[in-house]
Amino acid sequence: MTGWLTEAVPRGRVAAFRTLVYLFVAADLVVFTPWVRTRVDVPGELYQPLLIGRLLPLPTPTPTLVAVIFWTLLPLALLAATGRAPRLLGWSIFALYFEWMIIAMSYGKVDHDRFAFLVALAALPTAGRARHGDATRSEAAGWALRVTQIAVICTYFLAAWAKLRFGGLDWATGSVLARAIIRRGTDLADLIAQVPYLLIVAQFGILAFEVLSPLVFLLRERWRLVTVGFFYTFHLITFATITISFAPHLVAMAGFLPLEKVRPIDRLRRLRRRGPPAAVDQLGEHPLAATGDDLRPAPLAQP
Repeated sequence: MTGWLTEAVPRGRVAAFRTLVYLFVAADLVVFTPWVRTRVDVPGELYQPLLIGRLLPLPTPTPTLVAVIFWTLLPLALLAATGRAPRLLGWSIFALYFEWMIIAMSYGKVDHDRFAFLVALAALPTAGRARHGDATRSEAAGWALRVTQIAVICTYFLAAWAKLRFGGLDWATGSVLARAIIRRGTDLADLIAQVPYLLIVAQFGILAFEVLSPLVFLLRERWRLVTVGFFYTFHLITFATITISFAPHLVAMAGFLPLEKVRPIDRLRRLRRRGPPAAVDQLGEHPLAATGDDLRPAPLAQP
């Protein structure tokens, strides 16, 4: 079991995953959850902190506290995305983002798509330094990615457990998706809803998919990647039909992918070194020698 939890992976994989995660933190602050900053406009008595917020205890949000978290977390996330000071910046970002999420989720609504992402933020500082493209295998990097993967799958499996605990099989045979389509459905969802019994079949399918999701760990790497592709497709369809986004969960799920093979920085460097293509004459035999004011053709090479 220990060997499975710490199965070594290339350091380049955790480096790419780290960049992706920290860039999302910055995007989350300004794109997905900027509304957290408006929480301070409501009366303090409406703040009902989550259990962890009561145990620590954490203060009631104020405009100053929220502003400090926002303007500290944003530049730190961008800096951490470069891979610098992975432990110092990583732990700082986890603490600040954790408080940001407690503020966001302490006013009556808790989103379960943040769980695996928070686990990723907590695990990444333990992986240490890592460079993009580094093929050296590391158990510390493997552990950070493995616990993130487990959190991703727990999100699915525990969601199924909650459905069965509170709704039983009535969840699958009821009108859950129908109500979601009425509230926030798209034109595509309206077309799907017209097919008899299709929504009921979809609800049974969702429940089965969530219950069976832990089996992904038993698959060979190729089929595991295919299954993860199915997970992404499921969320794409969810967004296309009822506009529910699981963006942080999808970022955490990238911990399953061989991200070390994606090296956009190296590609940009190669393109920059290559420079613009040289102009050639009509015969394609030799480029023009264009230096300064001298635009005369360079002499042709002798055969």
